[in-house]
Amino acid sequence: MASSSSDGLAGAGQNPRKSLGFMANAKKNKHNFIQLFAMTGILLLSVRSLGQKYRIHDLEEDTSALREANEGLTHRLNDIKRDLLHEASLDPTGKFASRLSLLFRD
Repeated sequence: MASSSSDGLAGAGQNPRKSLGFMANAKKNKHNFIQLFAMTGILLLSVRSLGQKYRIHDLEEDTSALREANEGLTHRLNDIKRDLLHEASLDPTGKFASRLSLLFRD
């Protein structure tokens, strides 16, 4: 009884016509396969291009943020230099001012 049920399952999966192999099917539908590969290539290039577009956008934002930070730091450095030189000018001996001028090369 068990052998007859297994024979029925094995026979149900087979097609009376012999199925073509992948290469035989590819030769038969050569134009469709070429079109599929071309469209897949175009799709992959489009996705890569879109990813690069967003990466460039992110890098431009990073560049802008870094420029703003650089300008802020430069402004802060100039303020500190100015304040130090002002305090040094108040020193009656002038040693502090000469030392700062050596450090800042002004």
